Amino acid sequence: MELLSVIRRWHCRDHLPIREIERRTGLSRNTIRKYLRAQSIEPRFQVPERPSRLDPFADRLRGWLVLEAARSRKNRRTARRLHEDLVALGYDGSYGRVAAFIRQWKHEQRQARQTTGRGVFVPLCFQPGEAFQFDWGEDWAVIAGHRVKLQVAHTKLSFSRAFILRAYPLQTHEMLFDALTEAFRVLGGVPRRGIFDNMKTAVDRIGSGKARQVNLRFMALASHYLFEATFCNPAAGWEKGQIEKTVQDARRQIWQDLPAFPDLGALNAWLEARCLDCWERLQHAELPHSVSEVHASERPYLMIPGRPFDGFVEQTKRVSPTCLIQFEGNRYS
Repeated sequence: MELLSVIRRWHCRDHLPIREIERRTGLSRNTIRKYLRAQSIEPRFQVPERPSRLDPFADRLRGWLVLEAARSRKNRRTARRLHEDLVALGYDGSYGRVAAFIRQWKHEQRQARQTTGRGVFVPLCFQPGEAFQFDWGEDWAVIAGHRVKLQVAHTKLSFSRAFILRAYPLQTHEMLFDALTEAFRVLGGVPRRGIFDNMKTAVDRIGSGKARQVNLRFMALASHYLFEATFCNPAAGWEKGQIEKTVQDARRQIWQDLPAFPDLGALNAWLEARCLDCWERLQHAELPHSVSEVHASERPYLMIPGRPFDGFVEQTKRVSPTCLIQFEGNRYS
């Protein structure tokens, strides 16, 4: 390609005759004329298709590669071993040709997985009051002079993108129920559907496809607030991508400016005020309005919650001979 550029420059800019270019490059005049007549900027060579000694064994080798791909990595035959097995069947070609065939086969399989194997994805679109998304995050804060790790509940309306954060020490049932109750209070109502991952406080067992054995207390919460709970597929965070992004954005927009607090209640009050302020400042991702303005238009589609859900969890414990019960590593009288 560099030589072709020099030829074009000598002929078109320096106006050298073809005879002089032939003398300088050693190429024939017909080759030089062909390059100049085609107005090509890079040489193109036609590689003739030549029969290979591997052609009669190509189907057999391809079938072997499919079988080897299904085996564990330690039990697969190497390319050298596959070449030896082909030689035993009568192949008299080189090992390099077999290795090149295997590299090309693996490249084709990789391309297939990256295109057709991944399927087709349709962007998620939500109507006003249709759904909310929930997820837990983990962050640090200074409470009563000590730096503690907190579990932060993130709840977000899928249409207006209005969100609320609330911090807790653990991810227990009681914390989850309180987080959703407070979220519905701040958001102004309950959508028709909630999108969750397969957290242990909601799902007891994951079945095939969308089948889930839902926890009884979580089912009671959903029945109390009259929303349908849907759960994502395992390791499929894009099914609730809005809240996944909120967990990341909150660390940059909210938690970096976090001051110290005397108790957890003061922290949650500060988080609520910051979230409401973000609604005013943030532009909606799809509509030409702020999050607060879009949320105001969505509120009529939300169901106003009634009395708060009583989020207790009842457990049976054995009493010791000293009249003590053990709960979460502690003994109580």
